[in-house]
Amino acid sequence: MAGESAPTRRRDRDEQGRARNARPRDGLGRPLPYGTPGVARQPEGVPRTPAQSLAEAQRLLDAGMPFHAHEVLEDAWKSAPEAERELWRGLAQLAVGLTHAARGNAVGGTTLLDRGAAAVEAYADAAPHGIDIAGLLVWARNLSGRLTAPETAAAPVAAADTAPRLRTAD
Repeated sequence: MAGESAPTRRRDRDEQGRARNARPRDGLGRPLPYGTPGVARQPEGVPRTPAQSLAEAQRLLDAGMPFHAHEVLEDAWKSAPEAERELWRGLAQLAVGLTHAARGNAVGGTTLLDRGAAAVEAYADAAPHGIDIAGLLVWARNLSGRLTAPETAAAPVAAADTAPRLRTAD
């Protein structure tokens, strides 16, 4: 009717009042309509050791859920000692790069893969926690090249089949 406004949806908020998107998400982290069943999100702020973070992120990567792996790695980044923050941030960026690649976003995938590789490369001489820096760099460069190749750039990748190995001894 004239003069009536459409109902507005309030911003989703957590218990502390911070804005949080509570929309359900699919396995690649894409928002779904409210009321649609989605994939459970990773809880934020879970304290994990580096080994636990790497194991959980690897499990999610292997399951084809790189967006969810990124959330685990982001928690590790936020709680890491200063000397390791860029490492964990780079690992999270690699997972987001795979997320974009799996969604068919070659530009976003390439950008995040390149950014993540640059961040983790600084740790190549003394790879902490058994992280396979050399292997991750090769993986990121290969996937980035695949995303920019004219014959494969528009094709989404299968996240589980394309997932990297985070550690040398997994």
